[in-house]
Formats: sequence, structure tokens, C-alpha cells
Amino acid sequence: MNPEYVPADVERAAQAYWSDNQSFKAVEKPGVEKFYCLSMFPYPSGKFHMGHVRNYTIGDVVARYQRMLGKNVLQPFGFDAFGLPAENAAIKNGVPPAAWTHANIETMCQQLQPLGFAYDWSRRLATCEPSYYRWQQWFFIQLLKKGLVYRKNSIVNWDPVDQTVLANEQVIDGRGWRSGALVEQREIPQWFLKITAYADELLDELKTLEHWPEAVRLMQANWIGRSEGLEIDFKVAGSGETLTVFTTRPDTLYGVTFVSVAAQHPLALAAAARDPKVAAFVEDTKRGDVTEATLETMEKRGVALGIDVIHPLTGERVPVWAANFVLMGYGSGAVMAVPGHDQRDWEFAKAYGLPIKAVVGPSAAQAGDITEAAFAEKAYVVNSGEFSGLPFKAAFDAIATKLEGLGAGRRRVNYRLRDWSISRQRYWGCPIPIIYCETCDAVPAAEASLPVRLPEDLVPDGRGNPLLRLPEFVNVACPKCGKPARRETDTFDTFVDSSWYYARFACSDNDTAMLDERAAYWLPVDQYVGGIEHAILHLLYARFFQKLMRDCGLPAVDEPFKRLLTQGMVLAEGYYRTTADGGREWIAPKDVQVERDVKGAATGATLKANGEAVVSVGLGTMSKSKNNGVEPETIIASHGADAVRLFMMFTAPPEQTLEWSDAGIDGAARFLRRVWKLVYEHTARGVAPALVAETLTSEQKDLRRKLHDALAKIGDDYGRRNNFNTAVAACMELVNTLSKFDDASDNGRAVLQEALSALVRVLAPIVPHLGHTLWAELGQSGAIIDAPWPQADASARVADTVTLVVQINGKLRGQISVPAGTDQAAVIAAALADANVQKFLAEQPIKKQIVVPGKLINFVV
Repeated sequence: MNPEYVPADVERAAQAYWSDNQSFKAVEKPGVEKFYCLSMFPYPSGKFHMGHVRNYTIGDVVARYQRMLGKNVLQPFGFDAFGLPAENAAIKNGVPPAAWTHANIETMCQQLQPLGFAYDWSRRLATCEPSYYRWQQWFFIQLLKKGLVYRKNSIVNWDPVDQTVLANEQVIDGRGWRSGALVEQREIPQWFLKITAYADELLDELKTLEHWPEAVRLMQANWIGRSEGLEIDFKVAGSGETLTVFTTRPDTLYGVTFVSVAAQHPLALAAAARDPKVAAFVEDTKRGDVTEATLETMEKRGVALGIDVIHPLTGERVPVWAANFVLMGYGSGAVMAVPGHDQRDWEFAKAYGLPIKAVVGPSAAQAGDITEAAFAEKAYVVNSGEFSGLPFKAAFDAIATKLEGLGAGRRRVNYRLRDWSISRQRYWGCPIPIIYCETCDAVPAAEASLPVRLPEDLVPDGRGNPLLRLPEFVNVACPKCGKPARRETDTFDTFVDSSWYYARFACSDNDTAMLDERAAYWLPVDQYVGGIEHAILHLLYARFFQKLMRDCGLPAVDEPFKRLLTQGMVLAEGYYRTTADGGREWIAPKDVQVERDVKGAATGATLKANGEAVVSVGLGTMSKSKNNGVEPETIIASHGADAVRLFMMFTAPPEQTLEWSDAGIDGAARFLRRVWKLVYEHTARGVAPALVAETLTSEQKDLRRKLHDALAKIGDDYGRRNNFNTAVAACMELVNTLSKFDDASDNGRAVLQEALSALVRVLAPIVPHLGHTLWAELGQSGAIIDAPWPQADASARVADTVTLVVQINGKLRGQISVPAGTDQAAVIAAALADANVQKFLAEQPIKKQIVVPGKLINFVV
């Protein structure tokens, strides 16, 4: 055994063994408990950063630990490969997105290899591969047959420069995130998935996800947003039309002083046709985005439509206004406005001089104060005719009953959740398998013709979707009637691609079916690892897709992920200097120097790069754009992959933010050298004898007790708590203890052999290369990846003697050691015999004796 720990040699040898023996190739084993561990797959940007490394290290540690528990483990890897970044890179570099993407995938796979992750690479997939998206297209057609897919016009954020639809999060201050153009609202046809048909199940089954973070479950529940209320009909004065609104506050119905509709509502459009002022308002609202965040903060504006509706209970005429904070895509596109009890309506009414009524108050005899703000509490109804004096729930039910009797209202359950628009006007995505025929309308592509292949040799130029300008793709025959037809050029939202990849990993080589019986074996995923930023969209859509697959006769699993671990970010300090144009140029930490005076103290302008002052912005998320990302390859080369893995697992609990520290990675490397040295010095003395428990000395028993106490804690940290940082801390404490143990006797060496063999095993999931080598050096058979997880021996944890604290009036006055199992009277006698205790008692009468077995004795005087 080499006396020096050389990480590169150790890691190269371990990885060669795993590769040669296909150590991580998963095979279904009926009757053996399985464990499917998955980390969220990355976008192939071309480079991994330390945030990725942390994510994948956490998953790998869990997978390796579960394998040592005897489970049949699957841990695959793939790439979420479609999307806008590839198109933007193609525009910038003049290359097809496909070439850019595939090159990045190969580069990133090479970057992953040195970290020693236990992946089954035979199952690797990328969502841009036709063998993957073929089955996505097939599944879309099945959903279309079941009525769970439909097409309708929808108002979207439109970037007039990039000629594409933008998601809400891609609109920044009313402008396209890439082009900077003012965003417009447009109505275009879009394909939708009926996620609302599963709203109740998605909400109800959150209760079954016991091993998910409560914060994630709460965010999903709020996103689904189930609410009980009333639909109320207001008749449009002078016509036979009816305007329907939904409200969760029917108790405020007598406080309605106007009704607001969206600018695209039919009533608003009709008014715009006859009133230039309304027309100008409608046109103006087309500029700007429709994000909820924007709606909350923007100036509330509106225009009167010159029409009234009739209040269903009072018969009063109520004016109708178009308002910029009402969206056509939400509910009916109309809301009843109660400015006395809704702050947004209060601000709008104040701005336009509209009446404000108080119809709710803190008591049955007192209206709420609405002089400075709306009174929004649910309390007692006042000034509301026959309903006055009722508390909220009673008023809700009474008004609902009244309206139902009049045929002017009905109880409804509503959801904040909206059906999922899956159409994207982009090129680099999975083609939607639809063909438009003038005779047959929208017809799905023939299943035998799938996949509808995306042409991979196109180079986007930023002028909309290039598929529109590709006749050989667009022009096809209708699969139903054979007449000339036009292929859909929209592609799927990339969230569709990532909503079922976890299931495809189970049978990624199947070219005859989307999923097979192997998916039934592996699903659900037992441990899913990823960032909390995916709490809503990706995780909600994946849950939805699992239910869709179940209902289409695919594996009968209700939920895709049994356990969810949301890891924290990796932060690093960032530096920048101000450029001539007032911008910021980010500087890598390695290029920043601290300027010092002649005495070595830091001067006022401490930070410099190439002689120019730079500014520290403190800790921020590691980012290539900020140049503060620590390159994984650099640290692996200098410290070794195991040191990187150990630093990631020790520095913070998985779900918390981790602050990068050069000193921390140095400390991790030092610890590994200490472990190596312990094993080297032990094995250099030859093969250790077998342990003879009957002849152990007290020191040997004490070491075994500390070992097995540590194993109990470490096992709990790994298995129940996922607190790997405290598991590592316990290993470090154990190494300190072993370093002080100096016993060359047969039993002494046997105890040390036991301790080192256990230590190496519990470290192996975190530092697998070191574990692989040291396990063999300790003379153990087989590879450590297949070694059983060490269990704490309860008998070894029983001490021969027990040390107890002795207190007088709660203050520490001594310690005593007594044989384990000593009765209480003998313990008290031993405490009273201690010289220091006698000095503090000073013959004072003892009023009370308190004994906490195994811990302390307290004398009250």
C-alpha cells in the first residue's frame, strides 16, 4: 500500500473497476426490494457547476447507501435537451441547435465521469432524441382520444421581435427577456392539457406525500387553489344577455358598486366598437404582460363601458367597467367589485370616484371602517337587507340559497389552477403530431408514422419559427382523407418532456412501447433530488402525467416520487469592476488580490484585479455569468473527487445553502489523508488477528463502545434524517479516537481492524474511491459497493462502568464512576464518599436526593 494518498491514482483505479465490471448496471430482480434513486436531469448547457455537483452527489450517496442495505438500486442519468437556450446559442454561433446540444451532452458526460457517480449509463436518454419523443407524441394522441387534450384560442404574451410566445416568467418589466421588446397580448390558437380534470386528486393526494417537504406541498396546494364560492348572474340592462361572475365572498354582495370585465371580454369589445375611448383602452392593454406579479403591482386602470347590469337581489343598476387587472383567461373574465371589502377594488374606486359601501363589520351592529382602506375581514353582514346581522358562514349559505331559488346563482368549486397550455411557437422542441386539413380539421398523425421527426439541420435566425418556412416539413397529406394538408409547426412546452422521463428510464431501450413491465417494477421513484425552484411546475406536471399514464393503462402508480429532497444552493463570493459605460464586468475570485500596507494590514481599497479596484458583492449563487463559479475540474485535479464530494456532504445539511470555502475543501482533503494514514499504519503491521471478546481490556471495550455508538448515530443520520453532515462529523470524531488508540496486542489490533472496516464502509457512499481502495487494503473480500452496511452491536454499546455527574443544588461538584447496573443506594454512597463532594456539603443536612440513572445525582441542601 502506498504510504501517500494520491487521489488521482485511487480514483482512476476504482473507476476502472466499476467500468470493467459494469458495477452499476441495474437489472430487475423480482423478489428483491428495489430502490430507484433519481436526481433531476440537467439542461445540456455545456458545463457543470458546483450546484450540479452537490445535487448529484447527494443522490449518489443515497443510492450507494441503499445498495449497501441490500436493495436492488437503479440510478440513471439523462438530459432535458430541448429548449430556448439551444436556439439562442444557434442564433449566436450560426450552428444548428442539434449539433450544439449533442456536443454539449458528450462534454458534460465526460465532466461527470471523474466524480465517480454510480449511474447506469446504459439507460442514458436525452429528450431531443426521436426514440424518446416518439412516445411523447404517441401519448399525446392517446390523450386526444380520451378527450384530455383540446385546442382553443388563448391570450398570450407575444414578443414581436422574436416572434414567439413568452411564458410569464420570461417577461421582465413588460419586456421580452431576450429581445427587450415591449410584450404584446395576442390571441392565438393553443393546445391544452386538461390538468383541471385532476385538480381534486392532485390536491387530495398531497396528504399522502409524507416524505415531501411541507413547503413544497403547501406551494402546490396554493397553486391549485381550491376555493368554494358562488357563480352569480347579473342581467345586462336593456338586453337579454347575462354576465356571470364567481366569488368566494357572497356575504359582500350588497356592497357591489360596479362590475369589472377584462379588456378582451365580449362586452368590452362591443363597447370598443362604438366608443373610441374604450377602443383606445382595449388597444393599450394589449401592450404589456399578463403575469400575476405584474397585475398585483401595476397601476389599476379602467374605462366605463357605458352599460349597466342589474343587481340580482336589490334590482339596482350597477355600471360595468373594463379593468386592466381582470384577465379573460381566468374564470368568466368578469368580477363583481366590492370596494368596501377588497383593497384592489377600493383603490380602483378611489381613483375613479366610484361609490364605496360598507356591508361587513366587526359586529352585527357596526359596519367596518372603510375610510382609509377596505375592511377585508370575514365577520358580520350589515346593511344587507334580510341578511343583516348574520356571521360569514350563515350569510354565505343564506345568500346562496336565495340566489339558487331565484335561478340567479349556484354553488361552485373553483380552482386557481388553469389548464396547461402546451403549445410553443419555437423550433427546438418536440413536434406536436397534428395535421390540419380543410376537410377534416385537426387530425392526429398516424401512429405508424411516428415519430414526427424534427429536422435537425436548421439554423434559426431569430425570425420566428423556421419550421414555418420549410415546405417539406409543413406540406403533407391528410392521414384521414388523403388531401393536401398542413403540419402543425408548434412544438411541445419542454415541461412536457420532463414530466415523464423518470418512467422512461425504466425501459429506455424499448422501441415498441412507451413503457413496459420494467416500469411497473421500478416505479415509483423512491428518492427524488432537486432544487425547490421546481416545487410547482415540474413537480406538479410530473404528478399529473403519472396519473394520466395510469389512466391510459400504463403502470398503475398514483404518485411518481415517494420521497423528495430539495437541496440548497451553492454560494460563492462574487467580484466586479465598473466598466466605462457604467456596467459591471465580473471578475473570477482567483484573479482578485488583497492590497496590503507595509505592515501587512489591509488598506482601505483592499480588492484589486490587474491593478484596478473591484467590488465584492458577497455570497451569490454560483454562476458562469458572474464568473464566480468554482470549476469542478480544477478542484478535482488539485484535491480529488472524493474531497469535493466530502466537502459537499459535510459543510451543510442537504436542504440548506452551502457556502463555498477554499479552506473547507482543504480540510476535506486533510481528513481523507488522515483516514488513509490510519489504514496504512494498521495494515503495515500485517494481518490483524481475530477478535476474542472474552479477553477484551477496558480500553478495548471502550473503543468498541464508541465505535458502535457512532454506527448507531451514523446509520440514523443516513437512513432516517438524511443529515449527512452530522454523519461525517461523527466519522471525524471516530477518526480522532482511533488516532489516539495505541494498542499493538492481538485484541487491540483486532478491535482497530473492526473499527477501520466499519469506518471505511460508512464513508464509502460519500468517498467511494477511497472506500474501494481501503476496503481491499484491509483484506476484505469483494468490492465495498456490495459490502453490507455496518450495524451497531447493542451488546458492545453496554459500558462496564458508568460515569455520573454529581451536583449540589444544581451546580457541578464532582464525577464518579461506578460499575454498570449499580443500584441507587450504592450510587448515592459512592457520590457521598467523593472528597470534593464532601468538601461542598460541609456536613449540611441533605433535604433531597435526586438520581437520574446513568447520568447524574443532585443533592439539595
